[in-house]
Amino acid sequence: MSGPLAGIRLLDLTTVQMGPWCTRILADFGADVIKVEAPGGDSSRYTGVPKHRGMSGTFQHNGRGKRSIALDLKQPEARDAILKLIPGVDALASNIRQAALARLGLDYESIRKINPKIVYLSMVGYGSAGRYAGRPAYDDLIQAASAIPTLLQRSTGEPRFIPMAAIDRIVGGAAANALLAGLLCQARTGQGQMIEVPMFETMAQFVLSEHMQGQTFDPPTSPAGYPRTLSRSRRPYASKDGFIAVLPYNDGQWKRFFEAVGKGHLLENDPRFADIGARTANIDALYDMIADEVKTRTNAEWLALLQENDIPCMVPHTLESLMEDPHLHDANFFHWVDHPSEGRIRIMREPSTWSETVPPLAGRFAPRLGQHTREVLAEAGLGPETIDDLLARKIANTDGQS
Repeated sequence: MSGPLAGIRLLDLTTVQMGPWCTRILADFGADVIKVEAPGGDSSRYTGVPKHRGMSGTFQHNGRGKRSIALDLKQPEARDAILKLIPGVDALASNIRQAALARLGLDYESIRKINPKIVYLSMVGYGSAGRYAGRPAYDDLIQAASAIPTLLQRSTGEPRFIPMAAIDRIVGGAAANALLAGLLCQARTGQGQMIEVPMFETMAQFVLSEHMQGQTFDPPTSPAGYPRTLSRSRRPYASKDGFIAVLPYNDGQWKRFFEAVGKGHLLENDPRFADIGARTANIDALYDMIADEVKTRTNAEWLALLQENDIPCMVPHTLESLMEDPHLHDANFFHWVDHPSEGRIRIMREPSTWSETVPPLAGRFAPRLGQHTREVLAEAGLGPETIDDLLARKIANTDGQS
């Protein structure tokens, strides 16, 4: 493996979306990520319409760059095999509930006795200090808990979930940051530790940092909620031939927008639009005015006018057109590669670019279930006969066989 994290080894006990998203980030940067799966495999292997069972499109993106070993951790021999790996890893990541890990003898206190320097990342639904600790949590539930459906109700009239597993990815990214900080501390001090990243508290901070607003102060200076992003008029606007997103934001952009549409007097003469505070307080009127203006031109006319005046704008993509976006192709974001079992697949590169240390495009393809079971267990010191016995007794699984 190449990349800035080459030489880092991570034992990955995560499942579904949030955890695999977190560990995929480290794999993209070159860490050796050993994904531990149950003999039946991570459930995300089976979502959507794959070419072959257990190799879904979702898994191609979240599982790439990792090595897969399949073990039945309820069996003592499988747990013992995992424990043999612990001295050789820098970190362990899990989104399994702590009570379940304790029953398996894979909780932090048990693991640190074997490797005191390990960084042990625990992704949970709710922080262990609160009364919701231990409750099951999924993306939709945490969206509800963090007020997202009611925010959408205020802006659209109906409580809805965001149409993607956004919380899994937001919290997964936060967990990756925390894990990297833990590894940096480990490298500087030699100290290991447990890091807990809760979905609920992470999203409460994410939402309230924008929407707490005047409730930040004592006494409060305004109700909670940022009027601009909650405006029912905040949307792509209908043009003569489609829709376009238009967002003048600072004073200079608004001045140029008003002048471009022949209403240059408004910024100076209408107190509703004089500055950002006034515009925010009258955001619905402001956005309704944009909507009326946008109706008068085609998308092409708007793009020419707005880009000429350096006013932020974008024609909304569909999922299909997003995959054909010319900027993404200029940036070599997509690559078609030949997967050894799945044929030609489209992958996306890690978006960041590095001047010196080049992250791998994808150090390894998403692995078949248990593809690396023999390899990794041998690295842990298990002999061929022991590995054969685990496979014969269905305690371990290799290369997609159950």
